[in-house]
Amino acid sequence: MDVMSLFTKNAGKSPEDAKFFWSGGPIEVAPRAWFASVFSGVTAFETDEGVVLVDSGLARLGPMLAGMIRMRTRAPIHTAIFTQGHVDHAFGLRAFLADGQPTPRIVAHRAMPDRFARYARTAGHNVAINARQFGGTVRASTESGNADDYHTFGPPSIPPNVLYDERVDLTVGGERFEVHHCRGETDDHSWVFAPERGVLCPGDLFIWAVPNAGNPQKVQRYPWEWAAGLRAMAAKKPRTICPGHGGPVVDDAARIEEMLLETADFLDDIVAQVIEAMNDGSPPHVDIVHRVALPVSDRPWLQNVYDDAEFIIRNVVRYYGGWWSGRPSELKPPPRDALAHELARLAGGAAALCRRAEELLARGEPRLAGSLADLALEASPSDPDVQARVAAIYDARAEDEEGLMSRNLFRSAAAYAREGRPFR
Repeated sequence: MDVMSLFTKNAGKSPEDAKFFWSGGPIEVAPRAWFASVFSGVTAFETDEGVVLVDSGLARLGPMLAGMIRMRTRAPIHTAIFTQGHVDHAFGLRAFLADGQPTPRIVAHRAMPDRFARYARTAGHNVAINARQFGGTVRASTESGNADDYHTFGPPSIPPNVLYDERVDLTVGGERFEVHHCRGETDDHSWVFAPERGVLCPGDLFIWAVPNAGNPQKVQRYPWEWAAGLRAMAAKKPRTICPGHGGPVVDDAARIEEMLLETADFLDDIVAQVIEAMNDGSPPHVDIVHRVALPVSDRPWLQNVYDDAEFIIRNVVRYYGGWWSGRPSELKPPPRDALAHELARLAGGAAALCRRAEELLARGEPRLAGSLADLALEASPSDPDVQARVAAIYDARAEDEEGLMSRNLFRSAAAYAREGRPFR
């Protein structure tokens, strides 16, 4: 099941039942303010001068989101605020604008244009990693019709035209809107607070899931600053929250404070444990991963629905610890296929590695199984039997994963194994 079908399947469920995958709306979240979500959320504040729109969705879903909002207000878009430069937040604005309407004020953090430039420069890389994250393989993702959403890199068709640094307060129709910078999932992330209406728009700083602070294929993320931002949001005492993904919580200040502060505590706990482990002689990175005791919560907003808390450890280590894993042999390692051939020879061939990997999987040791499966495929990538057996191991690993990201990356590994293509 692809990502979009998960949101369709969960349309109409309550936010706590559907978590990250909730779709619905328009919901009135305050007087003259509405929230709608299809894959990602948008919030529209109607004022006497026009609409202040927070985020705009994917280009492909912009018309659907705009149609939902336009069920409640026909006022023109006066100001749009992009909480980050990802395609599901900054690319759907055109659908909200009436024919002939001048380009509105579009507010974003000053780092956003650099993000678009980086995407354009590394377009081929981004096509590959987003295909693995969302569609399995580059070919499968393209054939699914999602290419325009996940394979378009560069600025949106209507880019930001007002950039700010740490904070900007906007006045529209006599009403104030606070826009705050917080490095979190991205370095250009913003959160928005409408104090007169008590509505908080955190973007992806809150998504009804473990924060997306560890994504294994993406650039550096900042869980310690993210936690500080969540505490700053909680200090505003919002009555309503309209998240980047998932449904709103309306007129429940105590609940929202709990959600924000517990998520901040979750991130701070991981960061503190990682730094403590690093300060204990700077052990190899994988040893730090297994040393940290991940916080456990039954809260619906702290489950591994999309990202995985284990990956957050890696992001903290990456920031403070450099690129070397700490294993001496990995400082200047051999080519992977050369190592795989040597280990396969010692084990009695790639088939023997597959057999042992299958035994380990059967007895509940999927991590060891995956390591041996990789070596088998690298040692004998053109062997149809090895291809099929390795693919089966990764299909099984995908089924056991709770988080969408891990599931899709393992499914991608299975798809590429069937083609005899390790790693890509």
